[in-house]
Amino acid sequence: MRDKATPVPTKHSLVVDTCSTGGTGLNHFNISTTSAIVTAGAGVPVAKHGNRGVTRQSGSANVLMALGVNIEIGPEHVGRCIDEVGIGFLFAPALHGAMKYAIGPRREIGIRTIFNALGPLTNPAGAQAQVLGVYAPELTETHANVLNNLGCKHAFVVHGDDGLDDITTTTTTRVSELRNGTVKTYTLDPTTLGIPRAEPEALLGGAPEENAEIIVNMLKGEKGAKRDIVVLNAGAAITVSGKADSLEVGIELASESIDSGEALAKLRALKSMSNS
Repeated sequence: MRDKATPVPTKHSLVVDTCSTGGTGLNHFNISTTSAIVTAGAGVPVAKHGNRGVTRQSGSANVLMALGVNIEIGPEHVGRCIDEVGIGFLFAPALHGAMKYAIGPRREIGIRTIFNALGPLTNPAGAQAQVLGVYAPELTETHANVLNNLGCKHAFVVHGDDGLDDITTTTTTRVSELRNGTVKTYTLDPTTLGIPRAEPEALLGGAPEENAEIIVNMLKGEKGAKRDIVVLNAGAAITVSGKADSLEVGIELASESIDSGEALAKLRALKSMSNS
């Protein structure tokens, strides 16, 4: 799929992706999409790969459309967004020609398929750093090793012990970290990083319009469990980019991205550039 994808050109030698598999059946807000915006606000170039929701109503494409971002643009235009704004959205059906034949059946089935597992491994911009959430714990090491074979430099492949395909804050997370060709698997407890435990209900989302409102309010400074999980995941993305030398520093930079207004500015710039 990666070889057959339409490539997205970018001047950056390294871009980060926060694409997750989905398929968890959990109706949380768009954590990885918000994390991508916050990561870009910290000065890290982001090539956010994603699609419409299949097992829930608000996938990354759905919420970005609700935010006013034009997702159906060509690869050159996406590349300009990455180069000039610092973030671009790589809409999977537009860049993976073969996938158009699977769209209808996937929607009809309404449950996760092999495409959930494959999608995050096929970034058309050739992302060499990733935070990749998976829907099952046994996939963390498998996906980390595949990323290594694909030339990825640094990645966190994660599965929350609550079933979340992100680094969770309700409990611990299984992490398979790829770094310099080596994969190490461990358990991450967010409280050791100063992130308080959250109740699962605090992370729930809804329709794309509801999730868009959640994102905008957070980027305008609203505090709480949703912000906590975003700065944790964005902190991981900033860390794999090399801009932070530890997850603790990555979390600090993610918080600064929001507090400074840079993350909100990136969202507004992406909306403008994608529609120009």
